[in-house]
Amino acid sequence: MTENSVIVIFGATGDLAGRKLVPALKELAEKGLVAPGSIFLGVGRKEYSDEQYRQGIPETLKSRFYYQQLDTADPESYKKLLKKRIEKLDREASAGGRVVYYLAVPPSMYRSIVEGIGESGLNLETPDKNRVSDWKRIVIEKPFGKSFSTAFELNSFLHKYFHEHQIYRIDHYLGKETVQNIMAFRFANGIFEPLWNRNYISHVEITAAESIGIEKRGSYYDSTGAIRDMVQNHLLQLAAIAAMEPPPFFTADAVRTETLKVFQALRRFNYDEIHKNMVLGQYVESVIRGEKVKSYREELNVDPQSRTETYAAIRVYIDNWRWGGVPFYLRTGKRLPSRVSEIVVHFRETPHKIFKGQCDEHQCRNKLILRIQPDEGVLLTFGMKQPGSGFEITNREMDFKYSDIGEFKIPDAYERLLYDVMTGDSTLFTRSDSVEECWKFIDPFISCRESDSRVIIYGYPAGSWGPEEADRLIGESGQVWRSPCKNLSEAGNYCEL
Repeated sequence: MTENSVIVIFGATGDLAGRKLVPALKELAEKGLVAPGSIFLGVGRKEYSDEQYRQGIPETLKSRFYYQQLDTADPESYKKLLKKRIEKLDREASAGGRVVYYLAVPPSMYRSIVEGIGESGLNLETPDKNRVSDWKRIVIEKPFGKSFSTAFELNSFLHKYFHEHQIYRIDHYLGKETVQNIMAFRFANGIFEPLWNRNYISHVEITAAESIGIEKRGSYYDSTGAIRDMVQNHLLQLAAIAAMEPPPFFTADAVRTETLKVFQALRRFNYDEIHKNMVLGQYVESVIRGEKVKSYREELNVDPQSRTETYAAIRVYIDNWRWGGVPFYLRTGKRLPSRVSEIVVHFRETPHKIFKGQCDEHQCRNKLILRIQPDEGVLLTFGMKQPGSGFEITNREMDFKYSDIGEFKIPDAYERLLYDVMTGDSTLFTRSDSVEECWKFIDPFISCRESDSRVIIYGYPAGSWGPEEADRLIGESGQVWRSPCKNLSEAGNYCEL
């Protein structure tokens, strides 16, 4: 159970609030995980009364939701309107000065809102540390900058008004139950951790694939691309969780310090090395299940000559004692055959094959597949004798699915993260030093893509697994990508996980 508090949602009439935040708060309230006295205040530019705004709120939350019209660019409105409203609601909720500010707005609005909160004193916590009931927390949605310099500048600005312990940088990938389970799987069991190193693992694949295109985000995506949108945050965070050392204690700072060490150990590449370790692509027109799918350049608000990548495959190395020499292959893309996120740990093959007719090394090599979405669970592959005479080895699977646990429902990522904000648990939120370290690593890749004429953006048919050059990238070490399903662009084929 959380403490009574006031949760203020900036951008309360926007898409994120309507699709994710309000439903997540409803689930938490129905499970009894939100203190019964807590109050929610939606803030937006549109003129609504409390009653008008409540028309779009679930019945179980209607009486607890309020609305405040505010010009977020006007500093005086925070003092004249917002401060008085929050103080009034704080008294009604007996919240004791406990307030969450959720910025469900575009990054361009962060500065004016943070400054408005700060200059009006709405950010201040009681100096007396013994008064633990008084706190202020602010939640920032990604992207956290577009480069190291912009991320550093944003963090410096946030720290002008908020201490680091007050700032919750939200990455919804870290709120997924199966991402959290990676840590539990590694550190709560004694089976795999002794094998979790360069001596027994040949390479690691991390995939975050989407079957959809860019939808209506053409303006945003064309100035962002797959590296900024997915690799810099989601994929690097997954790599850090998979590769981190066991923390001495399971506390927020201990866990986040270990993931920071992974980011610091990422091998830095010059431009020539980037060319050898990166493949970029952009989806082109194709036919999927008999329907024509337009190319990326034909999408709304996309430059007809755009060189923005919708696919990225990158080979990275973590230069430390545990992972020295083990390649991590990160790939992400739009218009791929399936929406799937997973980590595949490939164990080294047996040093000596004693069975005749043993199946192909890629098929029989042991793999541990941590499925994040969909069909969340853990899959282990291993070789077994095929029934009958002789010793023909075939591949078999040991498969655990969360859906098999009937009494449990996997919560939405925002549900978990909002609860953590209200309880003050920052384990699954990104710290400023980690954000900056990720940008330090990824900046050269973006710079190379934008300024080096040697970089090729390969076309790949919508519905395929990306450009063939990505197969050659992983094939240089004799490996192949794991493909959960066939290409959609092939007539008659469709994805089944």
